[in-house]
Amino acid sequence: MSQLPTIAHFIDGKPTLGGTRSQDVFNPATGKAEKRLLLADKLTVEQAIASAQAAFPAWRNTPPLKRARVMSNLKVLLEQHADELCALITAEHGKVLPDALGELQRGIENVEYASYAPELLKGEHSKNVGPAMDSWSEFQALGVTAGITPFNFPIMVPLWMWPMAVACGNTFVLKPSERDPSSTLRVVELALQAGLPPGVLNLVNGDKEAVDTLLSDPRVKAVSFVGSTPIAEYIYAEGCKHGKRVQALGGAKNHAVVMPDADVPNAVSALMGAAYGSCGERCMAIPLVVAVGDAAADAVVAGLKTEIAKMTVGAGTSAGVDMGPLVTRQHFEKVLGYVNQGVAEGATLVVDGRNVEVAGFEDGYFLGPCLFDHVKPGMKIYQDEIFGPVLGVMRVKSLQEAMDLIDAHEYGNGTCIFTRDGEAARYFSDNILVGMVGVNVPLPVPVAYHSFGGWKRSLFGDLHAYGPDSVRFYTKRKTITQRWPSAGVREGAMFSFPSTK
Repeated sequence: MSQLPTIAHFIDGKPTLGGTRSQDVFNPATGKAEKRLLLADKLTVEQAIASAQAAFPAWRNTPPLKRARVMSNLKVLLEQHADELCALITAEHGKVLPDALGELQRGIENVEYASYAPELLKGEHSKNVGPAMDSWSEFQALGVTAGITPFNFPIMVPLWMWPMAVACGNTFVLKPSERDPSSTLRVVELALQAGLPPGVLNLVNGDKEAVDTLLSDPRVKAVSFVGSTPIAEYIYAEGCKHGKRVQALGGAKNHAVVMPDADVPNAVSALMGAAYGSCGERCMAIPLVVAVGDAAADAVVAGLKTEIAKMTVGAGTSAGVDMGPLVTRQHFEKVLGYVNQGVAEGATLVVDGRNVEVAGFEDGYFLGPCLFDHVKPGMKIYQDEIFGPVLGVMRVKSLQEAMDLIDAHEYGNGTCIFTRDGEAARYFSDNILVGMVGVNVPLPVPVAYHSFGGWKRSLFGDLHAYGPDSVRFYTKRKTITQRWPSAGVREGAMFSFPSTK
């Protein structure tokens, strides 16, 4: 029997055991199992849904201002516990501590936005739409909602979802990634400390059995998901089949266009963080550079090669480290396989990170930064989402050729252009078939009061994540029209369709 600390579920305001299966949670820097995670079975997930269902009526009728105050309290607690939360992220994900802090801060911004719920939930009112008749619309909560979140942002992505959901009056069941669940669980505990009533927010750890239960249970009215495109497509299809509202954010293959007139040193600096930050495990990472002209390509490759030589790879807790390990042994092997395949397919491996060694962490899942030149469409390293520290450079002759490449790709999550030409930037932004665009900005991740989401096979559903779209996703509009006839006035029956004429 394992002696590792056990991570339980969190249901109805308290840690809860459930399920007969479990799995180890590893520290990717050491390759050692440090905790044991219980995997929820169907009954455990149904227990969490029942808790959320029971809490819904009272929470729905709680004034929005009181719900918002919980979010304000949570913001303070997250800031106070920042060091603890970042340490939990790094211990199970591997990203360096400053990157973990950046993730936490972006999550806190979404909590702060949810605290504006009283303003965001105000409806619309029209007086005298007809004789003595008024009409208004209001936004009402859906009921029990659910979120299924990925490993790469164990705090930020859940905070994209449940704070706005509960601020709008819903209750929530969260299923985080089973790879790095501890920081997510700690935030849920802090939410109760902030004043969230038991049952409003529940957490179940699990795998496909837990996911399928959330998708099929009729008490769950809406599901939000972030992950790979094949799973996003499955979530969307299954959720819709069971009559749920679904937003499912999928994968990405984000291109950065470098024009001949670009400030190349600035572009190189930006691309370094965008490609190798968080070991490339971001859906908004830049894994492809499309250089317009050989001169731009040569300058970018030379600049990247120089900057990569300055990078330090090591445990995320070590000072001065730029890039930590990949999240699991399995993912390390997958990314390594892509690098080997890129070489076999004929791309030029300018920087080879396959043999990186980190003293004292020989069993960690470390892969150094890799840089390919002469990447071509049709190569697996071009088409697939690698989700690792692998950057490929392509060479084209014109902006239109670059745009045609981007538009032809199945993903349409994010893209960017580096240029000094305002006309080119405007044309690119207006016409590219991608949901989020940066101009001299490599990671165009919207701030909390704008919404996040891609196009094509990067998003399944009509509404994007967080921001204004999240209010619409977690509410349903109701329009009420009322009339109070004057005393003593009686009107005859009208058989024509009512109008204001």
